Amino acid sequence: MPIHRLIAALLLTAAAVGSWGAEYVIDPGHTYASFEIDHLGFSTQRGQFNRSSGSVEFDSEQKTGRIDVHIDAASLDTGLEARDSVLRGEAWFDTKSFPDILFRSQKLIFDGEKLNAVDGQLVMRGEIRPLRLEVIRFKCGLNLANRKRGCGADAQGSLKRSDFGLNNGLPFIGDEVRLRIQVEAYLP
Repeated sequence: MPIHRLIAALLLTAAAVGSWGAEYVIDPGHTYASFEIDHLGFSTQRGQFNRSSGSVEFDSEQKTGRIDVHIDAASLDTGLEARDSVLRGEAWFDTKSFPDILFRSQKLIFDGEKLNAVDGQLVMRGEIRPLRLEVIRFKCGLNLANRKRGCGADAQGSLKRSDFGLNNGLPFIGDEVRLRIQVEAYLP
């Protein structure tokens, strides 16, 4: 793309969204929730959820926004189908009865211009618990690869699985779950 067209596209995009306050749609191809848990003290087991959706609303000037992430619980993937089938079953995630895991923000926490954390609620297995996600990386801007205005972040937090009725294997399999979410969202 010639530089003058790129500059024109940037100016048009800036004029269209003003202070960049807008609602972005989560890109499921670049958004994953992953987790880590202690396994019998021998190792750290890891997995992720392969399907997610949702939206991000962000206004950089007002330092306000909203984040809604919907995770398809049945998309759980630890790299071993036999284990995944057990984890999707009634004794664990019970994905037939509870197909969705939801995170909804309640407050964005800034230090000056930098987004540091998001306080919200996690809904899993019919239980609602507060969850703080520490923001490791956050950026809004024009993605030159897809030529769309977007925001992206890497965030992490921890939770006790027993708070959500996931008591199997305690205390041998860890209660603390380290959660990481990478998200990219773009203007529709």
